[in-house]
Amino acid sequence: MGKGGGCVPSKKKQPSGASKDPQHSTSNAPIPHDDRSDAANAATDSAATPTVISKLKIFIVFYSMYGHVESLARRMKKGVDGVDGIEAVLYRVPETLSSEVLEQMKAPPKDSAIPEITAAELVEADGVLFGFPTRYGCMAGQMKAFFDSTGQLWKEQKLAGKPAGFFVSTGTQGGGQETTAWTAITQLAHHGMLFVPIGYTFGAGMFKMDSIRGGSPYGAGVFAGDGLREASETELSLAEHQGQYMAAVVKRLAQQP
Repeated sequence: MGKGGGCVPSKKKQPSGASKDPQHSTSNAPIPHDDRSDAANAATDSAATPTVISKLKIFIVFYSMYGHVESLARRMKKGVDGVDGIEAVLYRVPETLSSEVLEQMKAPPKDSAIPEITAAELVEADGVLFGFPTRYGCMAGQMKAFFDSTGQLWKEQKLAGKPAGFFVSTGTQGGGQETTAWTAITQLAHHGMLFVPIGYTFGAGMFKMDSIRGGSPYGAGVFAGDGLREASETELSLAEHQGQYMAAVVKRLAQQP
């Protein structure tokens, strides 16, 4: 038997037992060739091969000098990762202060496991959560410098339509938990991004008055105090909730036709 799928009669010698009238011969007929189209074959092969579905990505992009914003970012990642089909990626924005200045300010070293992000990489995100401490009721200069580096993306409107949210850190209760996020909305507006606040979706946790708690309808927050105060469990839970909430929004938008 040859490789072609059947026995082919020789042109020089009549096969044994073959009919003298080839038009009426039914014995020893070659096996018919499978004439399915390439498209049909490809469809069958595709059905037999499991489809790998990539996860939607939410970038958690933050600046943290003393670790308070970073603590919210890590807990927020847990919330995002808990939603099926969504994955969070932590990024830092570049530092603008020199190592000498940071040393004088007693800022701890940055975690090398969290990479710095470039403006161009934002295009790869399906949604973004930006975190930063306040400076006089507005975002810290390091985060503003990063937004200033997105000029080419603004020119081409590469971020238009992407959902985004904020989370913040302030030193005092009246230090900008709301205004820091509020004044940052202008950055999203010029890019055409969709601001996603959490509102009061955290439920009862938004109304508790028995302890000091950062956060607002604009997003999660933490009070740093003199720098020694750590985020409370309520503040961390709010951050985790924001991660889950943003993941649900991104997933819903991705399912639209």
